[in-house]
Amino acid sequence: MSEAQAQHNFMTLEFAARSENESFARVAVAAFVSQMDPTMDELSDLKTVVSEAVTNCIIHGYDSNPEGVVRIEAGIDGDMITLLIEDKGAGIEDLEMAKQPLYTSKPELERSGMGFTIMENFMDEFEVVSEPGKGTSIRMKKRIESKKALYN
Repeated sequence: MSEAQAQHNFMTLEFAARSENESFARVAVAAFVSQMDPTMDELSDLKTVVSEAVTNCIIHGYDSNPEGVVRIEAGIDGDMITLLIEDKGAGIEDLEMAKQPLYTSKPELERSGMGFTIMENFMDEFEVVSEPGKGTSIRMKKRIESKKALYN
């Protein structure tokens, strides 16, 4: 059982590594998280990190090969959302270099190289595990400050 499945509530999603599925992933995670009654800022942050992670899977993990599969697990436990976004693609040769702001392995695509930095800054916990030739997993957690609590 995965960490997300060990949570109070969870969902698992797999889809083709196609750029047109990135917005689907954002909306699916946002719909799942909506039961936590997040603020608009929290929801925006979550959608952004999902976009960044899924785009990394598609562009870097599978080199835009639509035969690849992106997997997302989301778990809710109290006020904590846990996300796992992974691919079984190329993996990352130098993870420490890849985490550096503005680093990109695909400068020809005019990528900003800020994906990992954004994910780390928008989430309470952030971890990347990658093995060349086997893929990359990104685990993130964020505490949701329920709007209900703000008004009580």
